[in-house]
Amino acid sequence: MAASLISKTLQSIRNPNAISSFTTFRTRHLCSVATVHQSPQYDDDPTTSFTFSSPSDKINENIYIKGRKQETASSSSSSVTMPMSFMTGSIVGKRFYEKVSTREADDGNGWTVMLDYRTLKTPSKRPLKLPTLGLAKAIGAEWDYQQTDGIRPFMMPLMKLACTALERVPLTRPKIIEHLMKKFNQDLVFCRAPADNDLTSGVHERQVQKIDPLLKWVESEFSFKPVVYSSFFGGKQEDGLIKTVENLMKKTDDYELAAIDAIAAAAHSLVIAIGIFRGKLQIEEAIELIRLEEDLQVLINSFLHTHRSTVTSNLHL
Repeated sequence: MAASLISKTLQSIRNPNAISSFTTFRTRHLCSVATVHQSPQYDDDPTTSFTFSSPSDKINENIYIKGRKQETASSSSSSVTMPMSFMTGSIVGKRFYEKVSTREADDGNGWTVMLDYRTLKTPSKRPLKLPTLGLAKAIGAEWDYQQTDGIRPFMMPLMKLACTALERVPLTRPKIIEHLMKKFNQDLVFCRAPADNDLTSGVHERQVQKIDPLLKWVESEFSFKPVVYSSFFGGKQEDGLIKTVENLMKKTDDYELAAIDAIAAAAHSLVIAIGIFRGKLQIEEAIELIRLEEDLQVLINSFLHTHRSTVTSNLHL
């Protein structure tokens, strides 16, 4: 389930690497020197072209977003504010815009998404100011792919995540970190399938092959060796490791913490989320690790289903 959630989230945008806009400092540096060239005219071409360029014009990379013909909005407002129902997953109304574009924020600090001539805002009417151009374009793509009959928030995971970073994380940061650390000892990478059981030995071997390199990275990165347990409930990690990870969470900005929290919730692993955040893991590698735990759950459920009558009889004895 966790793997499918992450896969669907990434497949909902055209460029899966856009999630790095939340977590990589190199992207921020690139976008700080990038300029956006947008065509001012509106034509019948169904493709909108966004162009990245460096100050020296040595780099020229285009991102093409397929557009749809829509009805022209009648409102004269210079901004569009999403209602609070946007954060709950409800359909919020018909598509009211034709063209989606991005531009640098008026104060030069960040990027915004434009729906026609309107600046996109959060549900609480704050400007949706994004830290990177890559993230702004990814959210713009989510808006551009909305259908005419309704705007569907569940098709815009990055928009929802950005609103969370702007609206909720600043108010609940201590609670988010507390919740992440509360689950840290039960992280799936610390839970190992039994090696001496025919049912789980195959999963154990794959865990050793795939997860052990990540655990060694954790040891080298944080100077504490993780403890592995043959239990679904994990076990106590060293206080030094827990404190180091907690300090790392406290140093993140709101966008980074929102992304880490979302990944950790879907993956059942803060370590995997940190691995993505620090560049140790690619998305595909993270999904492969998550599926190891799902494989173990499937084996156990299959065993219990097959031997249900035996187990029930033993319980009554």
